[in-house]
Amino acid sequence: MVAGAAVTALVAAGAISYAVAEDHGGGSGAGSVLRVPAADSADAGFARDMAVHHQQAVEMSYIVRDRTRDPEVRRLAYDIAQTQANQRGMLLGWLDLWGLPKVSADPPMTWMGMGDAPAGKDGALMPGMATNAELRELGRLSGRKAEIDYLRLMTAHHRGGVHMAEGCAARCSVGVERRLAQGMVQAQRSEIQLMADMLKKRGAAIS
Repeated sequence: MVAGAAVTALVAAGAISYAVAEDHGGGSGAGSVLRVPAADSADAGFARDMAVHHQQAVEMSYIVRDRTRDPEVRRLAYDIAQTQANQRGMLLGWLDLWGLPKVSADPPMTWMGMGDAPAGKDGALMPGMATNAELRELGRLSGRKAEIDYLRLMTAHHRGGVHMAEGCAARCSVGVERRLAQGMVQAQRSEIQLMADMLKKRGAAIS
């Protein structure tokens, strides 16, 4: 079991390395060179910031999974948690491949020209992110109230994520990362509509 997991991790790491190398025009030959983005580039900034953004979405999804028995909400939460955990692994893997730090002294979203924006409060580091108080409240609710709270929080979270992903789609130079960002925009817009329908079914507005 452990050996199988290790092999899977190595294969995934190899796939990340190959995809990025190929995207930069590198190959498997001895003379191939990986062109690494700068630490302050949009590519690095997006990878760092979206990894943090995604981690909170995973956290919220696991919270609501334990606060409701509704299969529709639990299925959505599972899908979001799995998708964003996998994407987070790719983003952090690229930073490792590039030899770049996962943490920056610059404020979040500086790469988007938003470094001078007012800092988030109570743990909300970037647009759309929930505050610590909102996460605690979600953990206290149950049933329909938890479902509605989660759907509202995740709608706001996705909107912030779409904004950031659009920034990478316009600014990132690494093609495979830019394509990932474009895929995020499409998928999260679709989920925003799905969550609006789910809220309506529960007799609740988005906010």
